[in-house]
Amino acid sequence: MRMVESGDVRLAVFEEGDPGRPAVLLLHGYPDTHRVWDEVAGLLRDRFHVVRYDVRGAGASTGPADRRDYGFDRLIGDLEAVLDAVGRAQVHLVGHDWGSLQGWEALGRPGVRDRLASFTSLGGPGLRQAADFTRHGRRRDVAAQRARSWYIGAFRLPVLPELAWRSVLPWLVTRALRGDGIAPRAGHPAATLVRDGVNGLALYRCNMPGSGLDPRVPGVPVQIVEATRDAYVTPALLAAVGRWAPRLWHRRIVAGHWAHRSRPEAVAGMIAEFVEHVEGGPASGELRRARAAGAFGGRLVVVTGAGSGIGRATARAFAAHGAEVVCADIDIDAAKRVADGIARDLRITAYGVQVDVANAAAMEDFSRNIITEYGVPDIVVNNAGIAVAGAFLDHTLDDWRRTIDVNLWGVVHGCRLFGAAMAERGQGGHIVNVASLAAFAPSQVLPAYSTSKAAVKMLSDCLRAELAGHGIGVSTICPGFVSTGIASHATYTKESLRAEAVRGLARRGYPPERVAAHILRAVHRNQAIVPVNAEGKIGYALSRISPRAMRGLARLSKLAGNDRPYRRR
Repeated sequence: MRMVESGDVRLAVFEEGDPGRPAVLLLHGYPDTHRVWDEVAGLLRDRFHVVRYDVRGAGASTGPADRRDYGFDRLIGDLEAVLDAVGRAQVHLVGHDWGSLQGWEALGRPGVRDRLASFTSLGGPGLRQAADFTRHGRRRDVAAQRARSWYIGAFRLPVLPELAWRSVLPWLVTRALRGDGIAPRAGHPAATLVRDGVNGLALYRCNMPGSGLDPRVPGVPVQIVEATRDAYVTPALLAAVGRWAPRLWHRRIVAGHWAHRSRPEAVAGMIAEFVEHVEGGPASGELRRARAAGAFGGRLVVVTGAGSGIGRATARAFAAHGAEVVCADIDIDAAKRVADGIARDLRITAYGVQVDVANAAAMEDFSRNIITEYGVPDIVVNNAGIAVAGAFLDHTLDDWRRTIDVNLWGVVHGCRLFGAAMAERGQGGHIVNVASLAAFAPSQVLPAYSTSKAAVKMLSDCLRAELAGHGIGVSTICPGFVSTGIASHATYTKESLRAEAVRGLARRGYPPERVAAHILRAVHRNQAIVPVNAEGKIGYALSRISPRAMRGLARLSKLAGNDRPYRRR
């Protein structure tokens, strides 16, 4: 530690790592000290020159004699004093909470902006950008953010906040930490918490509301790390920053307000990737996608059974909304045709990959290769499926094995392998399992298919409960009859059933593109069960209202040519 003078205050500055390497300056928020960054700093110091300091009035730093000297002019002056003291012409600034607000303010000031090689914001935009959002954002989005920012008005009141810091607020801070899954440790909360909290109230009283200032951020590369469970910042507020920062990377992490404490490996990894890229290194797949536009811009989507039908339509729909897509199919030529069509028509990166979802070893290799080459997927659509049509007593054991292997085990493999990688990464995600109306509508002619799809639905319900804590959604899509090639490619216990089935699906006239739209909506809204088209919705409702009626309908429905005595196989 060394003390650096800035006006009438003395700032406690801490340095780690090789001074010859790129400098990363970690700036803490309120009511923290530099110790909140201990875990992240420990992960970065072998690769960078890591600098931290306690802001004025916090930790080991002294406070100003005049309480009005907590304004941004003084705070930015402190930052410049630290940069001068450590002898760095430029640093990669990382800010959390009020540290982030100071970083955004520094970007708006030409004098200090040139000294920032990059800026990573964890915890929200600056006051300039927030003020613009308040004036021009959608009313409901602004109202939601104001509800989360209730404490700002409270901290600007006289006397009462000081009394709260000397009584209940330290306990509430500890409770908030535990609510984020963080155990208090030495240094955080700091032993000086009460004093820091009282002093830091001046930050709110001297700098709010920040309206009327230019929100533009020209030139400097900016990375936003969105903590999806931050109780104080809405996604809409963060999304609004994109219009003001032309060189913006937006990334997400499933964590609360103190993400750098609860997920230090993930936060340190994002900082390191960004800094190394700004320094001239290649961008990782995740970092490259973080700049993409569109509703699903920045997402990597894996779709199985993407060579035709619902899979093909889903891959194209995600790509049309900005996602990078892996088109997987057992037919490699079909997968490549879809990927090439996406690249040609939509100017979006897509990959055609071969995989047999029923083969456990092949799925292991497939998932490992995807993660190694392109990164952990954000969205996985387990769509590949086959059908065997005919009476139960006409099904062979091979019919059952093949159907279960593809329709159920293929989904199990996809969920297990990619779900584990998503959970470990800690950035959330979504798994879509394509089932069917047959999952809840019994049928005389699709016993194996219906059984496998019902199992997919139950698997999805179980998985949705388990993965919710990791920020991973799971949706089950249950289409009715869709005009795809599944009928022509199905196996029939009696070949006479084929023509009628093919004609029936063709007459239905429900295109797979409409199913794809439901899939995108399910991911966006994190829907659990999505019945698709009229018969899908009616069947789902009836199965819940009167399962007996569904069983009665099953007794009445059968395909022509299926009324002969059964032949055992």
